[in-house]
Amino acid sequence: MNILAGQASQLLAGRVSRELESNLLVSEFKRFPDGELYTRILDDFDDSGEVTIIQSTVNDSDFVMLLQLIDACRDASRINVVIPYMGYARQDKAFKSGEPVSARAMAGAIKADNVYTVNIHEESILDYFDAKAVNLDATPLVGSYIRNMEFRNPLIVAPDKSAISFARSASENLGIDYDFLEKTRLSGESVTIKPKNIDVKGRDVIIIDDLISTGGTMAEAISLLREQGAHEVFVACIHPVLSNNAVLKLFKAGVKGIIATDTIDKGVGVVSVAPVIASVL
Repeated sequence: MNILAGQASQLLAGRVSRELESNLLVSEFKRFPDGELYTRILDDFDDSGEVTIIQSTVNDSDFVMLLQLIDACRDASRINVVIPYMGYARQDKAFKSGEPVSARAMAGAIKADNVYTVNIHEESILDYFDAKAVNLDATPLVGSYIRNMEFRNPLIVAPDKSAISFARSASENLGIDYDFLEKTRLSGESVTIKPKNIDVKGRDVIIIDDLISTGGTMAEAISLLREQGAHEVFVACIHPVLSNNAVLKLFKAGVKGIIATDTIDKGVGVVSVAPVIASVL
């Protein structure tokens, strides 16, 4: 099998290639003076074989590059596309008249034999691909990493009620208590946010969600938990989008550490999803 990396997933593609002991192809990426992307596979490879393209689509350029790589492999006998983090996945519904379902538009443009995503925002998006599409779960890998850390009476917390299923899954895997943060309005101007059921005083808390984007919600949660007596507060996620100054917000709020995977190539990716991808390939 040939492994081909998009610019956004070079580290992860290298790790998958090492897991499979497969042929890692080298590509070049640049821009023309007018801003258009240029992509080229530099290595010769047997185009009668199987190619797996690994590329997260964090931004629009990443998506265009993925389409270019798919076209460059058009003569391969089989094309697998791995999208560790799929941008636009949160635009999975049309809420107002005239809106597109952007997740559907993006998925429909990808032509491949197999598509693999990792903890996609909504699994219903898989139906939009014109290919066999499978969503892989990296939660157990994050759980294993957390299990090997040393905590003081740990507690897993979801930042809001919508993320409680994610926290519950991690909790059951680790045998650790879980809760979620609940906002309660005391008056017109006064609001409290605290765990619904469990006192955090003296405990290490791991706030867990599928992704961290701007870091605003997480930073607020970290500050509140520290004020309520938590010993140390960690944040954990599958997808470390961490846009703009999100990391600074988290550390200013008092986070002890960030636990994330390498679905997006950031410095906080301490857990690799390469074994999950390699096993399905």
